[in-house]
Amino acid sequence: MSAPYDNDNPAATPPTLRRQFGLREAITITVGTVIGVGLFTTGGNIVGLMGPAVIIATLVAMLVSIYPALLYAEMGAALPYAGGTYQYAGLGLGRPLGMLAGWNFIISLVAVTGGESLAFAYYFKTVFLAIGIELPVPDVVLACIALVLFIVTNVRGVQITGRLQNGFMFFFWGVAVIWFLTMIPEVSLPTFVTAPTFLGSMDAFGFIAAVAMIWWCFAGFETCCGMGEEIRYPSINIPRALKLAPFIIFAVNGAFQWFLVGITPVEAIPGLAEAAAPYAEAMMSAGILGLPLLLLALGVAFGGDFSTLNASIAVPPRYLFTMARDGAMPRVFAKVHPRFRTPYVAIIALGALSILLVATSSLDFIASLSLFADLFYYIIGIAAALGLRRRMPDLARPFRVPGVAVGVPVSIVIYAVMMSQLGTEPLVVGAAWCAIGLAVFFICQSRYGKPEPVS
Repeated sequence: MSAPYDNDNPAATPPTLRRQFGLREAITITVGTVIGVGLFTTGGNIVGLMGPAVIIATLVAMLVSIYPALLYAEMGAALPYAGGTYQYAGLGLGRPLGMLAGWNFIISLVAVTGGESLAFAYYFKTVFLAIGIELPVPDVVLACIALVLFIVTNVRGVQITGRLQNGFMFFFWGVAVIWFLTMIPEVSLPTFVTAPTFLGSMDAFGFIAAVAMIWWCFAGFETCCGMGEEIRYPSINIPRALKLAPFIIFAVNGAFQWFLVGITPVEAIPGLAEAAAPYAEAMMSAGILGLPLLLLALGVAFGGDFSTLNASIAVPPRYLFTMARDGAMPRVFAKVHPRFRTPYVAIIALGALSILLVATSSLDFIASLSLFADLFYYIIGIAAALGLRRRMPDLARPFRVPGVAVGVPVSIVIYAVMMSQLGTEPLVVGAAWCAIGLAVFFICQSRYGKPEPVS
């Protein structure tokens, strides 16, 4: 979309990132982004509303994610650069919409980062609680320590980030398999046959709202696109990762939901709708303590939470870096570390913002914006696929999605319908956030000028 820019020396070689991720890292950084706070909080809360029927909402959430994931596979393979949707929308729809996509992506992941750090603190303390020790450390302190740790590791290089991500995901799955096996004797199969009568009936609008909340567990299925400038053989690895991502996310969510429904006492299911940690609270209400609770806490804290923290601190700075490199944001954020080749100023700035939000208990306000930002960001990204086909018909596309003329409008309508279920506050706050972003964009554009069009 633009010629990269060095703020200290405009005549110097443009700052670039280093390609060190393979297919394995592209998959784990993508799946790891969503296996965390969404699965173990929101996904569990919906179980309290729908009981065993939650799998239907999860299936629908997967189905509405598949086609957009393929659109991102096409765009990511053709334009494998940092910034993902910001780049695609900027080229396909115009710079202001590209900026709005990046701006909303950043705030949605900042909210996830803060929420995930607090979830880690809860489950970290649960590890000690499972062995009879109450850890006298505030959640905020533990959350901030975790954030600082991942800011440091992300600054020190994308190779470290990738290795950690692989390790966290493999640890998560290893512990999860053992936890599943220990939970099999605790599962009550009759719960899956007939939903408890007190769950009541859910109308169409209620079901759409439930799907929208479950879909949040899938938001991030295109994460690897944001790091396209650091993935080796992106024309091959990005499409492969995105073809697999929705199905892997569905399998993970479905497996954990099945066990949550099965182990929760019937009378305790409605309480899951308001639970801060549904899985831990379900086990405690069923009297399942000791080793099974310890396994759950270890897997969530050091597998699910850490994988999401690592990814959510790694990816948004690539958007901010690219936007700054284009002159859409202050160019100080386009600085690349001379040794580690990472966008270290952007990483530190967004990490510091997450720490500030956690330390000042401001996450509730940001969380109300997160789902709006996610859905709006995807609507722009989906539309960008059609825009790129029309504006850049000769662009080399190693992977092409069929039926774009129909699939794109249908997908936009589906995501707009989900957005309509958010309520007034998220929509108002989201509109205000977009207005602030556009103001920053036009100020920066007037200062730096418009970038040269990409050839």
